[in-house]
Amino acid sequence: MSAKQNNKPVPRRKSKREKRMKAAIYVMIFAMVVSTITYGLSLFINF
Repeated sequence: MSAKQNNKPVPRRKSKREKRMKAAIYVMIFAMVVSTITYGLSLFINF
């Protein structure tokens, strides 16, 4: 056994690919929200 044991898990750094995927998902969610709002406004304006 080693003299110094560290049982704490080392926080894993996120790769660039993971960061890009997360950013892309947030952009898609934002785009869906904006398109839903603009669709609702267009229906509201047409009537």
